[in-house]
Amino acid sequence: MVIYAFLLLLSWDLKWLFETPRVTAAETAEPGVRALYYESVPWKGKPTRVFAYYGAPAGKKLPAMVLIHGGGGTAFAEWVRMWNARGYAAIAMDTGGMTPERGPADKPWNPARAHHEDGGPAGWGGFGAVDEAKEEQWTYHAVAAVVRGHSLLRSMPEVDAKRIGVTGISWGGYLTNIVAGIDGRFRFAAPVYGCGYLGEDSAWLKNFAEMGAERAAKWLGWWDPSVYLPGAKMPMLWVTGTNDFAYPMGSLQKSYRLAGGPRTLAVRVRMKHGHPDGAKPEEIFAYAGAMLRKEQPLARIEAAGRDWVKFRGGIVKAELNYTKAGGKWQERLWETAPAEIRGKTARAAVPEGATAWYFNLFDERGLVVSSEHFERE
Repeated sequence: MVIYAFLLLLSWDLKWLFETPRVTAAETAEPGVRALYYESVPWKGKPTRVFAYYGAPAGKKLPAMVLIHGGGGTAFAEWVRMWNARGYAAIAMDTGGMTPERGPADKPWNPARAHHEDGGPAGWGGFGAVDEAKEEQWTYHAVAAVVRGHSLLRSMPEVDAKRIGVTGISWGGYLTNIVAGIDGRFRFAAPVYGCGYLGEDSAWLKNFAEMGAERAAKWLGWWDPSVYLPGAKMPMLWVTGTNDFAYPMGSLQKSYRLAGGPRTLAVRVRMKHGHPDGAKPEEIFAYAGAMLRKEQPLARIEAAGRDWVKFRGGIVKAELNYTKAGGKWQERLWETAPAEIRGKTARAAVPEGATAWYFNLFDERGLVVSSEHFERE
């Protein structure tokens, strides 16, 4: 697997991807941000351009973020402004050859979209294109769009290139996993919902069954994040919910254990799946603040057993989340019981009949860090 992953990485022209792309202006009606196109990898023999929004508050040597949307989404100006308001420069690019158009004022996360003439393949997954060359497929182009966007962000005179993080939602979290294994220039990565091992358990099992074993194996061998995550050496924050419909907890656990750098988990019970919900967790902003601005970090879990967890940091509340159900992770009912805090250890008796459980620890800001989940043997 390691040798295969290394050979696969060689298929990426990182020297070119790490160069600053040429930029052209784009029209926008979005306040406070700059709309632009930047060059990316060819598709079907023709050059492509990626649409993006870029914004930055006043200042120099700013920390910055790369923002990767998920399925059904596009480059979100609203997301860029969220980070700008907190003192970060930010770039949000479209990963499906689209350009966003202003949607209803009350739904900034749902703009109308149209494929532009210089766009690459449409998202998401690209399962139907698996028999084409790797360089013609959606994941290849989407990852290239992110890495090229990162290269552009690093070139901005107001940005500190040593203080840049990346976060992505759903399919954007999936892409964050892959990018983290390819582009080691990021200070940290924060995938939301997205993970690997999609062929073992995910929302796309039906797609893989329809593809047939051989073609599914080809797609997974090229594009499953599990191939790339061992190369991710930066700190990673994994944000999700217990019942995520697309990326279940078993696949998530195998993914974060595979990544090569320090990890922090933030797993809320029944966290909703969507662009607004995936963009707003305060844990992501706090993690970025600690990594990029030396602000107060999230608490850290240092060790955990089946009924206890040891931590570092100011924790004011602890809980044990558990389920007595079996079967699909997405359908399990989760319950919560208080855990007792003594010093830097939280403990709770695991209820009889529990099939899976984990601890959530909350600091004085209400921010959560989670233990890995355990399962009944």
